[in-house]
Amino acid sequence: MSKITVIGAGAWGTALAIQATRAGAAEVSLWARDPARAAAMQTSRINEAHLPGHALPEPLRVTADAAEALHGADLALLVVPTQHMAAVLRTLPALPATLVAAKGVTRDGLHLPLETLALARPGLPAGVLSGPNFAGEVAAGLPAAAVIASTDQALRRQAADCLATPAFRLYGQDDPVGAQVGGAAKNVIAIAAGVVTGAGLGENARAALVTRGLSEIARLAVALGGRADTVSGLSGLGDLLLTCTGPGSRNFSLGHALGQGQRLDAILGGRNSVTEGVATAPALLARAAAAGVEMPITAAVTAVLDGQAEVTDAIYGLLARPLRPENLN
Repeated sequence: MSKITVIGAGAWGTALAIQATRAGAAEVSLWARDPARAAAMQTSRINEAHLPGHALPEPLRVTADAAEALHGADLALLVVPTQHMAAVLRTLPALPATLVAAKGVTRDGLHLPLETLALARPGLPAGVLSGPNFAGEVAAGLPAAAVIASTDQALRRQAADCLATPAFRLYGQDDPVGAQVGGAAKNVIAIAAGVVTGAGLGENARAALVTRGLSEIARLAVALGGRADTVSGLSGLGDLLLTCTGPGSRNFSLGHALGQGQRLDAILGGRNSVTEGVATAPALLARAAAAGVEMPITAAVTAVLDGQAEVTDAIYGLLARPLRPENLN
């Protein structure tokens, strides 16, 4: 039995807090930055803004007091948007061993989530939780699987003991770089897949784009010190399949709207949650360029988001690239 603290009360943070309670943690605290929102959730026992329809179990406590939330914690789950992670970390007291459950690359510094955490809290035992998971399904207790990626074997075991249930299967692995690259890049590829579908370019085009997107992810993972086989697992291919195949994905649905001709600012203005791929695309492209890795799909998405290319021009530009053997990636 242990105390788990979840930092970040968005949909995924709330779902993980519910899951930690379901897994039998002795105490679970969910930290929300806004005191009024934390008080409302504590009283109503629901996250109406981000995860409606899923009641918070009674043992789960919601608070805006970070010191209270983290006092005595054995494990923290850091579930705040990647672009805001450094700022949030500056407000927090000492952390226990921490799993990051956020995906992306920062615009400022081009850091993966664990790099951001290491800069703020050097030497802290840390890993990532990543995989093909929609928050609502995990909150509902539907079957799901994810990866705990860390070079710290003890942390992998501790996190699995704290979070796993028969319906939420957790696999340990020691390639956090590959897991993070998969989690970041799949959001960008999902925007492209949504664009293809929204523009009515067909399922053949989407299948080709997703498959070539997987090659982009693998190239970058290896260049940054990860492994290609990680990209074939839950945190790569699994997450990519989930994110690229339906409107439940924020990134796919944003791309779908772009493909139908809607403006990016209008799409984002109608949302109350972060679509991580929008900020990640240019940062991921810059990180890849620094590593000498070519990512044409990521470049096309970045051009569309920046207004430098029309949707169909970007897609057909990918198809017009020079012919080459597939096994050269």
